[in-house]
Amino acid sequence: MLSLIIPVYNRPQEVEDLLRSLTRQTNKDFEVIIIEDGSAITCLDQVNKYQHDMTIQYKVIPNSGPSKARNTGAKLANGDYLIVLDSDVILPEQYIEEVYKGIDTTHSDAFGGPDAASNDFTPIQKAINYSMTGFFTTGGIRGGKKKLDKFYPRSFNLGCKRDVFDKLNGFSEDMRFGEDIDFSLRLFEMGCKVSLFPNAYVFHKRRVDFKKFFKQVHNSGIARVNLELRHPGSTKLVHLLPSVFTVGLIAILILSIFFPILLIFPAIYMLLLLIDSTIKNKSLIIGILSIPAAFIQLTGYGTGYIEAWWKRHILKRPEYSRFNKTFYK
Repeated sequence: MLSLIIPVYNRPQEVEDLLRSLTRQTNKDFEVIIIEDGSAITCLDQVNKYQHDMTIQYKVIPNSGPSKARNTGAKLANGDYLIVLDSDVILPEQYIEEVYKGIDTTHSDAFGGPDAASNDFTPIQKAINYSMTGFFTTGGIRGGKKKLDKFYPRSFNLGCKRDVFDKLNGFSEDMRFGEDIDFSLRLFEMGCKVSLFPNAYVFHKRRVDFKKFFKQVHNSGIARVNLELRHPGSTKLVHLLPSVFTVGLIAILILSIFFPILLIFPAIYMLLLLIDSTIKNKSLIIGILSIPAAFIQLTGYGTGYIEAWWKRHILKRPEYSRFNKTFYK
């Protein structure tokens, strides 16, 4: 049996959408464990609404962050495999079935699937999804077919054998951001077999505006430096590209005062994003919105990485995060 662990903080409508999608699953062999992490607005009504449609455990804990909530859920789980999901995902009806197929085929210790945008998502959500999954923005490292780095399961869609989870002592509760990558890195360090199940994808709502999106990716850039200090050698070329992009963009904007021809480089990149996103999303509006989304993704991550590198390596400051109110990304 699969145990689906879902931490939630003040998002009852998201839980409603997720539970509704679980009622449509072609394979019903799973349980749901919802950990209410000190929410002021709980999802108890939503849980009670679907109690007769599936096995649901519901537990309220003091606000401690997603790592503690996931670890609490794991202790309540009855399944041989744990699947960690974010509350802002919706599962296609074949999701559970595809997970079982992947387990039976690969016999992996841990696994994950990609995220996608549902047809009913807003244009901004689809543009942000493109910026987070596209080859020209993140190198496809979130589960795409073309990748610049190997696949690391993320907390929005991460599965693991129960005994492996226990051996790793779950998620690191002293990390505020990047805890899912830390978990994946520890899986590889322990010699676990980790697989991508490409058909076990989820629809990921992500942030609903560009300001929140910037805060999320900025903290991700900070987390990458923190992760490197915890796991030396874990930073790859693809993780440095946003910083290179950010520095290069600033340099071009300054030099363009004297050499306007330099603006052709960001213009070409913008055109490339527009064409690629428009084709993939079959929408010119989403293609246009993908341009600011991509620049926010790259410069947000890049500035976070540069800031953290300076503070951690030069100023020798302890681990930190910038926008602490974005506890649940």
